[in-house]
Amino acid sequence: MRVGIVGLGFRLGYLGYVFDAVHEGFEIAGYVDPEPAGLADLAAKTVSAGKAYGSVADLIANERLDLLMVGSPNHLHLDHIRQGLEAGLKVFCEKPVVTTIAESLELAALMARFGHERLMVGLVLRYSPMYRDLLAAQAAGTLGQIVSIEASEHIEPYHGAFFMRDWRRYARYSGSFMLEKCCHDLDLYNGVVGARPERVASFGGRKSFVPANDPALEGVNDLELFHRKKSGWMGSDKVFDGDGDIVDYQVAIVEYANGVGLNFHTNLNVPDQFRRFCVMGSRGMAEGDFIRGFLQVHESLSGAKVVDKTYSATALSQHYGADEQMAADLVAHVLQDAPLPVSTLNALEAGILALAMDEARTTRSVVDLRPVWDRFDEALLARAA
Repeated sequence: MRVGIVGLGFRLGYLGYVFDAVHEGFEIAGYVDPEPAGLADLAAKTVSAGKAYGSVADLIANERLDLLMVGSPNHLHLDHIRQGLEAGLKVFCEKPVVTTIAESLELAALMARFGHERLMVGLVLRYSPMYRDLLAAQAAGTLGQIVSIEASEHIEPYHGAFFMRDWRRYARYSGSFMLEKCCHDLDLYNGVVGARPERVASFGGRKSFVPANDPALEGVNDLELFHRKKSGWMGSDKVFDGDGDIVDYQVAIVEYANGVGLNFHTNLNVPDQFRRFCVMGSRGMAEGDFIRGFLQVHESLSGAKVVDKTYSATALSQHYGADEQMAADLVAHVLQDAPLPVSTLNALEAGILALAMDEARTTRSVVDLRPVWDRFDEALLARAA
């Protein structure tokens, strides 16, 4: 399978190695990136990145490709996706697929024109063993009707500091922290609920990564923790006094069209990090944590624990065993049209929810998404002129 890469950052540099490990016929034909931060990682794994090209058009014109992989900064995704689709290619795009509501509507119209199967999105947690086991418990009827969900994604200070130093610190490039980092999680819970979110409220800001909290002010000289994770394009050494505009904590509450309620919490400065959920239904509850590696399901009437599973990290995966599964499934989809557990539609719905959370936070209001879904559905049903 021959692929071209647009945006050879750390993520696609890593995924290139994963794809190469799971599929013997994987080959990177070429890439487009003026500052390919992931190139050294590929070279260290003895994976060739192919030929460097100056533009997406040149890459497409000069290479026979089975797949175009898009890992450029988020605000460039839509244009790169469009070029791939218009060239007749299948396209894989890292999450989040786009950064605004307007871009979401544009991409929905592109899906109507070119078909949903032509674009795949890297919402990798859909491929994780734990999420698959959660869906199996739900499908078996153990949870009954879903009533409410409590969920969170909290990351350690080294990872939070990375966001404060990387290009992702600017919402104009990333969309927002909620969109860039947490769209994974929102997609998972949208999938469990089985309905679209309708009303959203949210609060948050920055309280940890501010000048007053700089450990250097207290005489701490070893600040390696905050620079441990490398940054690429537009990288900065500033952590507590940087110029970014993203939050370092946020809470949100959501009401879905079927009445299910979700509360979600994220924080970038949690020394004992966790990424957990509790899905509560009319017949039982499921509680899990991706980082701490467990899933437990209890029945309401008996109180019995009917599922008790643990999960371990794998040698290849950065996401709890999901990366290599995603690579294998994507190869099967590109070469054999095998089904995938997540779609562009799922990705757009999760992204719109994240963007609504940020609108609610900045406007201090409850956001009604029903008018947005009306416009979105119109775009999905559009046809090329």
